[in-house]
Amino acid sequence: MEYIKEVNINEAIIHILDSNANGPILNEYKLRLDDENYKFILKHVEKCLKDQQLRYAQFNNERNIVKEVSQEYLNGQSDLLTISTEYGPMLGILKMDYIKNYIHVIDTVEDKIGINIAPEVTGLPMTASKIKKCAFIKPIREGQEFNLMLIDKQKKSKDSEEYGSNYFIKNYLGCNVIENERDMTRQLVENTDKFIKDNIDDVKTAVKTKDLLREKLKKEDTINIEDITDEIFKDETLKQEFINFNYENNIDKPIEVDKEFVTKIVNTLKFKLNKNITLSIPEDIYSDINSFEVRDNGDGTANIIIKDVSTIR
Repeated sequence: MEYIKEVNINEAIIHILDSNANGPILNEYKLRLDDENYKFILKHVEKCLKDQQLRYAQFNNERNIVKEVSQEYLNGQSDLLTISTEYGPMLGILKMDYIKNYIHVIDTVEDKIGINIAPEVTGLPMTASKIKKCAFIKPIREGQEFNLMLIDKQKKSKDSEEYGSNYFIKNYLGCNVIENERDMTRQLVENTDKFIKDNIDDVKTAVKTKDLLREKLKKEDTINIEDITDEIFKDETLKQEFINFNYENNIDKPIEVDKEFVTKIVNTLKFKLNKNITLSIPEDIYSDINSFEVRDNGDGTANIIIKDVSTIR
């Protein structure tokens, strides 16, 4: 997994694709990268590259205008948005959806001043917002594991058509998403959480299962689902159900553990309890018996005790 941490913006250009207009408005000049513009774009790029939904992909073999133009640019033959990273140059494509802002409007009527509020519907997303669709394309080289990184966030809808839901990846970019170690590590964690929710009523067993998986992820470089199942569960029925559940949900072979992703998820532990209570606890406090304790009641329930509280805000 390539975690990009160093980004420089070399050039940028902005175009307008408005469904209410007759056609796209294509810019013939590069964006002026003054300090304000540079920071605005850089924050969006950095946020995208850190997004947990960033995926890896490979271009299809068929001809595709995005692939061809991006390679022309990265080989010095055209002008678009480009960034450089510790892994080399990349071409970035960010779809920045309009947001509605409100501005004040000053009118003068018969020597009197009137101030009103008016909607502004063509605002660009602030840096606190998340980009829903983007791609970062690498120069294509022989033997690459992936050619591009992408985000394709969609509204969950049972009525969404196959063509529309896959347009950005399949039709526009012309690529196939590939699974990497972060995807597989996250999938195992999500599978375990869902399995616990659906199959384990005993709180003590649920907590122990989470703890054992977390320790395996921290210590092991490769995880085999059958091996960890033997360590986590004693009940033979639960063992087989857990293995089958993972097989059905994309974990059917040993996975390489993404240590950087594991560090992010184990530093803070999150628990969803009954009565709509959510706990978020730093790992060092969770592991400190003098600060936090899960006390088994012996009937499938447990008391969660937070100790020595001196401040509530």
